[in-house]
Amino acid sequence: MSSTVIWRLLFSALPSCLRGVILLFTFIATSVIASAQSKPLDGQPWDLGVWAGGGFSVPGGTKDTHAINLGARLGKVLTDDHGGSFLRGNFEWSADLIPVYYLWQPAPAQNAYAAAFNPLNLKWNFTSSARTVPYLELGGGVLFSNHAVPVNTSHVNFVTHATLGFQFFNNDRRAFTAGIRYEHISNAGLTVPNPGINTVQFQVGLNWFR
Repeated sequence: MSSTVIWRLLFSALPSCLRGVILLFTFIATSVIASAQSKPLDGQPWDLGVWAGGGFSVPGGTKDTHAINLGARLGKVLTDDHGGSFLRGNFEWSADLIPVYYLWQPAPAQNAYAAAFNPLNLKWNFTSSARTVPYLELGGGVLFSNHAVPVNTSHVNFVTHATLGFQFFNNDRRAFTAGIRYEHISNAGLTVPNPGINTVQFQVGLNWFR
């Protein structure tokens, strides 16, 4: 006789009130186990977010430049988790629309209002932790400004960045994010000279995963 049949016979022999308690306990335990197994970024969700950042120039380009920016993000987790230990994670693509990008530039340059579009951000989410998910990101795009950035160069520049960040999930679908970004601004030889600007920027944001 199989164990399933034996279990059914024993269960049917129990008083109805006890059977109800066992069924309720089984339902609660199953729900708790399922909840424990579920974690952020499961199921390859879409990533919708808003963020703000700002920082200052560092050696390697034009000095004494500061920046602030505001952006919105659309992304998609493209893979399930891969790898082991602390490297375990998944791969995500995203794009940023940055309607506000303001640069304070040293004289004789003029401060510049700009907007940017980063269509290619490549992001690795480290998912070994249940609620705190670090990430590394490489990305880039194009920056359009009303004044030359830097002075006597171009109104059109390219931006590339590398970011180390953390996503703090208060539930499976919403996270507060914080990161530090190294960003390079350059016109890629569209004009000469091309001194470029290197900045370190700090970012905070809120993301929803659907």
